[in-house]
Amino acid sequence: MSDPDALRINAYVLVADPSYLRESLGAYYSSVERIVVSYDRTATSWTGTPLPIEQCLEIITEIDAEGKCILAPGDFARLDHTPMDNETHQRQVALDQASDGADWVIQLDTDEVLSDPQTFFVMLRRAAAAGAGGLDYPARWLYTRTGRGRYLEASNRWWRRAASYPGPVAVRAGTRLRHARQADVALFRVDFRTRNTDPWRGRDSPVHTTVDASQAILHFSWVRDLDVLRRKFGWSGHTHAMRPPAVLRRWLWRTKHPLLTVLMTPLRRKGDARYRLVRIAEPPGGSPIRVDYSVRAAAGE
Repeated sequence: MSDPDALRINAYVLVADPSYLRESLGAYYSSVERIVVSYDRTATSWTGTPLPIEQCLEIITEIDAEGKCILAPGDFARLDHTPMDNETHQRQVALDQASDGADWVIQLDTDEVLSDPQTFFVMLRRAAAAGAGGLDYPARWLYTRTGRGRYLEASNRWWRRAASYPGPVAVRAGTRLRHARQADVALFRVDFRTRNTDPWRGRDSPVHTTVDASQAILHFSWVRDLDVLRRKFGWSGHTHAMRPPAVLRRWLWRTKHPLLTVLMTPLRRKGDARYRLVRIAEPPGGSPIRVDYSVRAAAGE
């Protein structure tokens, strides 16, 4: 095995949403050798809706002072496939491209921001030294911004912090993905406590080491303005599982009534969202940027 302190680390990003792209990419830009920028060449989503690709590429150009970003357009709006099939396909293409010349590849989404990049890369090197095939690193899943520095964060039934794992956020080069970011590889799992805090896994799931919540990934998942969130429901790989009118009504109500939302948490079933109200220093985060769809529309969409 190669020296983990000399890992060659690349990354890929799926370009679709500029909301937290600057913060996400900027957090790890200096720590990787190359970043594959994957997007549909027609600026079309997995479900056929328009995407603000030009705005995303403008942000990436501003960040890319060292010329690390490699533009990789492709054909990913395959409307004869399911959105999740398209997502997995695009990720695999981007991962294959990013694997060239790398030992490991980071696969963070553009609404996921490393709070502590130094600790993240220490854990990545520990995962490599342990012989793991992927790094499971905890995220704090943020549902909505209710005020300056105030967010509803996913929790367990009794308001304790819950780690979120959408799939390994770094994998060995050449990994085959099974479903979105998920892969059938041995994982090096990092959590907030020595006993698993992910409500979707058993309490005895292995935890190899821990980090403080201040060192977690901040996942600004639904922290958007209403129009952008509505559009996101239209192009997400998970769109088939959402019922936008009902989902949006609940989101609006919870945003306006965060304390009542928190008080109701113990009454919700496991399948429903449970929340705690937290303060998070800004930046990162803050009020989402204005997403501009005008360039795509002017192109004849």
